[in-house]
Amino acid sequence: MHRYIPNTDADARAMMDVIGIDSMDGLFEDIPDNLILKRPLKLNPGMSELEIERKMKELGAKNQSTDDLVCFLGAGAYDHYIPSIVNHLAKRSEFYTAYTPYQPEISQGTLQVIFEYQTMICGLTGMDVSNASLYDGATACAEAAIMAVDNTRRNTILVSKTVNPETRQVLKSYAHSRDINIVEIPMVDGITDSEMLKTLMDADSAAVIVQSPNFFGIIEDLTEVEKLTHGNRSLLISSVDPISLAILKKPAEYGVDIAVGDAQVLGNNLNYGGPYIGFLATTSKLMRKMPGRIVGQSLDVDGKRAFVLTLQAREQHIRRYKATSNICSNQNLNALIASIYMVTMGKKGLREVALQSTEKAYYAMHKLTAGGKYKLAFDRPFFREFALIGPKDADLLNKELLTNGILGGYNLNKEYGIENGVLLCVTEKRTKQEIDKLAALTEVI
Repeated sequence: MHRYIPNTDADARAMMDVIGIDSMDGLFEDIPDNLILKRPLKLNPGMSELEIERKMKELGAKNQSTDDLVCFLGAGAYDHYIPSIVNHLAKRSEFYTAYTPYQPEISQGTLQVIFEYQTMICGLTGMDVSNASLYDGATACAEAAIMAVDNTRRNTILVSKTVNPETRQVLKSYAHSRDINIVEIPMVDGITDSEMLKTLMDADSAAVIVQSPNFFGIIEDLTEVEKLTHGNRSLLISSVDPISLAILKKPAEYGVDIAVGDAQVLGNNLNYGGPYIGFLATTSKLMRKMPGRIVGQSLDVDGKRAFVLTLQAREQHIRRYKATSNICSNQNLNALIASIYMVTMGKKGLREVALQSTEKAYYAMHKLTAGGKYKLAFDRPFFREFALIGPKDADLLNKELLTNGILGGYNLNKEYGIENGVLLCVTEKRTKQEIDKLAALTEVI
């Protein structure tokens, strides 16, 4: 009956005799009777390998990916071009079968990749040190908030409403179990309301979290936020897009204490929502409070370059309740992919991606608003994404676009109450013809 369980009925009987029960039901006798399901599970009959393979292919064929649709959807996950060399190298078996570098003497290749990844993240952000990656951008933001609370001995986190809604949801989930107060800073005209920040900030404010470019794609000026934050002896956490850093100021130039974000844009596929990779980079002053792992460079007994896990609290493996973080693993394969992408693109390539995305996004914005049916929700400088307000609900618009092979934007009415608001994204992959088609369709839909 259970094809891959080798125990026979005699084996099961022998095990039950040892622990003193008459049937398998005896294993569950401590469960209250009213909680026990007293009927078979509503599952389809078992299938053969041939049948299940056919069934899975039928289900898979119902999906439509960015290979099938022209994508104008962003909102935290982005359809950038991935050079063929990225997957070619990342799919080498020595990379995708490697789990974790517990034993440095046999994991030098894995450790070197992580070290190079950390180095490049520091180069992009301008921060002193990066960890070996986290689960995703939202997780990285939550871990940064915990770092701030531990470091300042304060208990309130101020987070701008212009931060990605999913990130704010994850932040609240983490904070709930640690009794951390989360206070949202209102927005004004698509950016963080610095006047309200002044009002909300007090002696218990551990950190301020601002995203730039923010959820609407708008580039926030962190100058005033930095002054207010550090004037209160709080920490400044900035959620950033690594592609944008090829043309925008680095977080370190704004005086940011912790920079976080999602490196999905660095060569990682959309993957139907994951796995992604969160990065966290900070100052040397705060590095001992960093979650997860850090790979350091050293010398072996022969004086040769060597790599080791360093500054790692042992309790993150064996005494979890005393750990600075419950994340003690890392997104190693995704970090490898990000590293290959960054090396392949180089500084000039990343800058070209950022510039093309920005220029094409501005072209799309002007094209879409030229007819008068759509207008900008916020007239501010943006990167890759922009918010429009049109004549109909975004879900209805997207439904019509989908019938024309276009994956439309994010409905801003859901989280922000912007009626008929839609957030559109344009990456370097989009062509003039595709943008012109979108603009033409929105005029007649």
